[in-house]
Amino acid sequence: MRVYVPLTLPGLAEAHRTGELGKGPFTAYAVTPALREWYLSDDMEELEYAALSRAALASLRLLAAEPDAPRRRVVVAVDVPDGEATADPDRALDPVALGEVRVARTVALAKAASVHVDSDEAEADVSAAAGALDAAAAGDDDAQFVVDGAEDHELLWYATQEIPNLVGHGAGS
Repeated sequence: MRVYVPLTLPGLAEAHRTGELGKGPFTAYAVTPALREWYLSDDMEELEYAALSRAALASLRLLAAEPDAPRRRVVVAVDVPDGEATADPDRALDPVALGEVRVARTVALAKAASVHVDSDEAEADVSAAAGALDAAAAGDDDAQFVVDGAEDHELLWYATQEIPNLVGHGAGS
């Protein structure tokens, strides 16, 4: 099963340093039954993009909690054995938890398929969106517009061999 793990650049640097992605159990995003129902599509590529987008939103929440982290969303795509990632049926109806899964144990970063990171050009919008998350969650339409502005930026795809460059001087960290 492909899962999408939300991180920040410092989180990616830590995963690179330790060789481990998340300390199990940890939260990731995947194509869950609830996501399929919400997205109303049978196209697996579209569903995986929706799961990636959910992880990017979770990365934005991580950025809001890490004010010193560079303002770039990070998502790592990794394949885990079936049964290692499970959706919590009690959270399936929570819009924030759409596509959310719990990965049972730590995953080796070497198992990652790809890394997705915002470009430098997205930093201002991502920074503004991270600052507007609480107000948007409280129902402020203007704040939601700001949060949606970050989603206008596509995450760039990187091969896992490029992680050292992302977490080094090229990441702005």
